[in-house]
Amino acid sequence: MPSPSPIFVAGTGRSGTSRIADIIGEHPLIHRIPMETRFLIDPGGLRDLADALTDRYDPTVGEDALHRLSEFLTVRVPGRRDDRGKTVPELVGERRYRDAVQQLWPQLIAYTYDEPAPAEGFGDADRPSGPFSPASRRRVVPRYFSDRSELLEILRGLIDTLFGGAAADAGKPTWCEKTPFNLLCMEFLWELVPEATIVHIKRHPVSVLASHLAQPWAPATVDGALAYLTPVYHRWLTWKDSVDLTGRRYVEVKAEDLAADWPGQRRALFERLDVDDFATSRTFQSHRLTNRNEVFDDETREFIEEALGKVIPAMGYE
Repeated sequence: MPSPSPIFVAGTGRSGTSRIADIIGEHPLIHRIPMETRFLIDPGGLRDLADALTDRYDPTVGEDALHRLSEFLTVRVPGRRDDRGKTVPELVGERRYRDAVQQLWPQLIAYTYDEPAPAEGFGDADRPSGPFSPASRRRVVPRYFSDRSELLEILRGLIDTLFGGAAADAGKPTWCEKTPFNLLCMEFLWELVPEATIVHIKRHPVSVLASHLAQPWAPATVDGALAYLTPVYHRWLTWKDSVDLTGRRYVEVKAEDLAADWPGQRRALFERLDVDDFATSRTFQSHRLTNRNEVFDDETREFIEEALGKVIPAMGYE
């Protein structure tokens, strides 16, 4: 059997994305990148850079995008730790990470130069404000990519080095990356990794909302959670209605179905990922999905269902 394609896991958040990514990563052929890397689709990441150096290009936009990506890759990513105290560079190999990031910049920059630094304090151009004021600051002219595929090939090289290298270290031929809002960025992910499979895991929207209320990073009221989640659902459904997924490597599963028949659904999932079935230690269990069913009284639940409107049936729930 040939090596499976790379995998991106997507969902609304609190829909089972972490669990299904962990399960997929238990397979002998698939290495799960152990934490959300964030630099692919988050603001300031590769998706923003791809637009800034192509469709949205001007020197200022491009330079700003490079500044933000530099801050992302050299400060934010190395400084963020998961619940085990690990960082992305540690998880994919610190030397590999640093070398890959360092090698990225020359491929994205057309020219560098020094600009006289603006005076601070009461100084001016002829009279520095103090003995330690910088004389100049480094500026860059970003490359303009009239052929977007050329830039994507460079960015894909970064992904292959980091994720592919981590998978190879684990003795596996491919990788799985999970970030919930991959859900809203599928076109870019397929641009970046055309052969990728995207696994979208769904859960009943009312249960998703109930789970959001218990998270410190989400709004703590029903109205706030509805304001947070409803646009996510509408964006996803609008996109899906407008795109032809024929021929795309797209797998859509429900957490509830996985829990109702775990062995059968697991077998079907791995088959769609082009790998043999594998008995994983992790599973989907019904009681873990229904443990928030009693959070809302009947009146509140009716209010939520009315507010979500057509989202619930459109997501495949009645």
